[in-house]
Order: sequence, then C-alpha cells, then structure tokens
Amino acid sequence: MNQPVTIVILAAGLGTRMKSRKAKVLHQAGGKTLVEHVVSTALQIAPPERIFVVVGHQADEVRRAVTTPGIGFIEQKEQKGTGHALLVGRDALAGLDGFLAIVYGDGPLLRAATLERMIDAAAATSGAGVLLSAEMRDPTGYGRVIRSVAGRVAAIVEQKAGTPEQLAIREANMGIYCYRADLFWKHVDEIRPDNPAHEYYLTDMVEILYRAGHAVEAVRIDDPGEVLGINNRVELAEADRLLRARKARELMLEGVTIEKPETVMIDMDVRVGIDTVVSPFAAILGRTVIGENCRIGAGAIVADSELADEVEIAPYTLVASSRFERGAQAGPFARLRMQAHVEEGAHIGNFVELKKTRLGRGAKANHLAYLGDSQIGARTNIGAGTITCNYDGTRKHPTRIGEGAFVGSNSTLVAPIEIGEGAYIAAGSVITENVPDDALALGRERQVVKPEWAKKRRALGK
Repeated sequence: MNQPVTIVILAAGLGTRMKSRKAKVLHQAGGKTLVEHVVSTALQIAPPERIFVVVGHQADEVRRAVTTPGIGFIEQKEQKGTGHALLVGRDALAGLDGFLAIVYGDGPLLRAATLERMIDAAAATSGAGVLLSAEMRDPTGYGRVIRSVAGRVAAIVEQKAGTPEQLAIREANMGIYCYRADLFWKHVDEIRPDNPAHEYYLTDMVEILYRAGHAVEAVRIDDPGEVLGINNRVELAEADRLLRARKARELMLEGVTIEKPETVMIDMDVRVGIDTVVSPFAAILGRTVIGENCRIGAGAIVADSELADEVEIAPYTLVASSRFERGAQAGPFARLRMQAHVEEGAHIGNFVELKKTRLGRGAKANHLAYLGDSQIGARTNIGAGTITCNYDGTRKHPTRIGEGAFVGSNSTLVAPIEIGEGAYIAAGSVITENVPDDALALGRERQVVKPEWAKKRRALGK
C-alpha cells in the first residue's frame, strides 16, 4: 500500500461496567495498560506522528500511559459518541491524506496483521473503505451488518434500534474501520444525534456513504474475540490470559523451554534467549531481558531486569531492577532490588538480600546476609549472617569491600566503612572502623569461661 495511514485510537470513555475509579483503558492485561497494547499494534502500521489517541476521562493519566514520543492526543471533553470523538479531532486529522483507520483503546487483543489486512483491503477497493465484521453464533449487543440485495454493506443497525428481522442477522460489526480520509471528512458532518442517546454514532457513516454512492466493504475475521473490547473484570482477566498464552507460544517457537506454560506469567515486552528454561509458576515481568541458556526456577519473579547468558535464578527468588552478568547465580529464596549488579560467576545463596549493591566477579554470599549500598570486590566471601548497617536513621551510607576479602559469619559492618583487599573479618565481629589491606579485624568481647558455674547454679535450685 502506497498511501499513508492515520490511526485514531478511541480512549476517552469512563468504562462504568469496570466498576473502577480508574479509566478503563488504564487497566492492565499482559503487563501493559489496555491503551498501550493498542498503541503498540498501531506503531507496527503507522509512524507515531500518524497516530492519535482520543482522551477524555482521566485524560492526563492516559497521556502519561502513552510514552511513545510523537503520538498526538485529541481531547474529547464531553463524551457524545464515537462520531463526536472524530469531529472534535477534525483540526488535527482532516488535513492528513491517505486512509483513516479507527480502533478502540480497550481492545488489547487486536493483532497488527488483522489491522493491516483491513487497511490493505481498503486500498484494494474503489469504495469508501472497509469495516471488520464477524459471523457470530450470538451477536447480541453488537450492531448488525445490513446488506443490500446486491450483497453490499448498506448500513449498521445497533442492537436497540434493530427490527426482529435485522436482529436475526448473525454478521456483527466489530467497530473497527478504515476509510478513505477525503471521503470521510467530506461526509462526516452528516452524522446527526437523532437517536435516544442524542449521540453521534460512527456507525452511521456506513449508511451515509452508501447513500452518497460510495461502497463500504466488510472484511470478515474468523475470531471475533480478537477485536472485542474489555468491559468488565471478567473480560479483563480473559484478555490477560490470552495475551500471556500468545507470549508463551511466541517464546517457545523461538527456542525457549517453558515448563507448564499455563502456570507461567510473562509480560509482553519480555525478551528471552534460546535454550533458556522457565520453570512452573515463574513470573517474568516488565521489560526484562534474559540471555541464552539461563534457568528461571519455579516460583521465581524477575521484573525489569537484565540477565546475561547462563544465569541461574533458583526457585522462589525475587529479582527487581537488577543486572546479572554471565554465569551468575542467585537463590533459592534470595532477593535483589534497586539496581543490584551481580558480576560474572558470582553466587548469591538462600535468604540473601542485595539492595543497590554490586557483587564482584566470582564473589560469594551464600547464606543469610543483607548487603545494602555496597561495593564488594571480586572473589570476596561473605559469611552467613553478615549484614551491612547502611542506615543511621536519617541517611544511607556505603560499604566498600576489596577484592579477595573474607568476611566471617555473623559479622556486622557499620557503614560508612571500607575493608581492604585480602582482609579478614573474624566471625561474630562488629566492625566500625576501616580495615587495611591484608589485615585481620576482630570486633568482639574476649570469651570468658567459668568452670563448674552451671553445675553450682543447678545445685542451688536456680
């Protein structure tokens, strides 16, 4: 298709059936808001400057949800119908040539291939445009496609306005259109609010163009579920399930093993390399990028993080906004957050937490530790029970540990503090002063043994 396409996304409605204080298009499925899904689909068809989102209810919040630079916004301050949404955008839209495609912001399942098929069909016809329709077993609630004796689309009749004969028609209008822009804008003022709701219905354009001698064709789709809008929480949950099933299938076809895919939650923007294995009940969220030959254990959650090749996240480990280099390991039952960085070959064990901490190449923290606001050198060993005391009640303070250091079990490192390369911290120490390279630091009371003390205490009946 040589002519340009402008895509208008209708996202101004409240969505009362969601029973929510939040605009319908701001609800999430598959890890993204409904409107973000539709914008992502539109971007596969048209450049940002040819995409417009009609906003109304919670307009500012919807604008913030659409983060792609260049996308335009049209504010529909009063919601007077789908046709009205286009009328208020006339100044921004009417000067754009080519084709005008209209979709809904609450339809996250719409595929780019389906939208492209409709636009290609519009380009191939000499008529005014194309709408999407579907043959439905029960089209209750949908407008019916009314055809002329010759079989051409003559009108769309809404459910509440249809006669019994019209309501018996099973070909339903899906509410998605592609018009020749010049013809649309030539006739758009003929839409009138002559209906019980006193609204401007976009569906009226089909009959208006037909009366003017311009045909509108219908492209039937096999799966009407792909273009259905979300109206309540039940439909939202179903959309989420379908989107995640699509994503899992896509990854498996690209070489990722997903064990029990029906139990796994993977967001739409996640990327995973070949030969990686995702175990049951794992969740991979946000814009996470995972390399090749990794393993994500059962029940693990990885969000907005970057994992290089051959990384292992053991079961029930939580990773958020963090980075793992090649061959690093974490878990089980570990937690990493707020820009934690695990260098190549480093190991993090069970019940270890890292926060804003960089663990050097080949370093180990294998048991029961909290490491916050820390820089830990390569090949350092952090013993079980070690904690960095990084907060003084007002501010956070850093801990720096050099390469090849050994921190004994149950050590308390009171920040700000520096421990030199090759230094040893004796087990059970409280360290409050810097430790030079290759030194041994002990920060504990000398052990005192009192022979027979326990025996004498028992003899006194205490």
